[in-house]
Amino acid sequence: MKSEIKRIELLDELRGFAIAAMIVHHTFLDIGFVLGLSWGYDVFDKLCVLQPVFWAIFIIISGICSRLSRNTLKRGLIVFAAGLAVTLVTAVIMPAVGITGAEIYFGILSCLGACMIITGLIMPLIKKTNAIAGMIICALLFAFFYSISSGSLCFGLIKLPEVLYKTNYLMPFGMFSKTFESADYFAILPWIFMFLFGAFIGKYAKGGAFPKWTYKRHSRFFAFIGKNSLWFYLAHQPVIYGILYFISFIIYLIYK
Repeated sequence: MKSEIKRIELLDELRGFAIAAMIVHHTFLDIGFVLGLSWGYDVFDKLCVLQPVFWAIFIIISGICSRLSRNTLKRGLIVFAAGLAVTLVTAVIMPAVGITGAEIYFGILSCLGACMIITGLIMPLIKKTNAIAGMIICALLFAFFYSISSGSLCFGLIKLPEVLYKTNYLMPFGMFSKTFESADYFAILPWIFMFLFGAFIGKYAKGGAFPKWTYKRHSRFFAFIGKNSLWFYLAHQPVIYGILYFISFIIYLIYK
């Protein structure tokens, strides 16, 4: 954040909470994947109903912070590069050593990086647009494009040409073939509009118009995670995998 803007601790805490929830959620998936325990998949599937809440928290806060960043475009390039690194590790390096089924193509980091880049490029337009009007427009566009991955717009009222879904080249924009699989996937459409929704809220954050209690720290734990969310995201899967594969090795030694 810019040094002259007072830090909104609640944003760090909410982002940290969303990251912590994601780590817990992914842990159950990894328990099923690495240890072969079906209850891990069962718990993961049951918790999926809560995913949209955490997605919304994380993406909207990222949008808010885009108005507080010194250089949104530069940060977007860094985050997008981190997303490419995740794809390299999960889709190239891991399969090379025999670990398959965890490939990530255009996951949350790639999506956020793209959203930051786009937002950075159109920031002059965002600043000129009325914040309330911008939020309303973004909410409507998010709803309009929400079903794009299912081959339609406006919740099925407008059907898109099937030819758009014959290839995976349009995957970053929510259009992909039946062969596409990714362990983590966030398309630019519709999530760019949720990000921009946050960017318009960010006008009030930048102006110091948030309630006073949002500037006070309530949880040191979640605030720490929130301030280091990129590193927690990059590290959580390797750490979880390492722990679970170690447990798997110990079990193998005991029962071989």
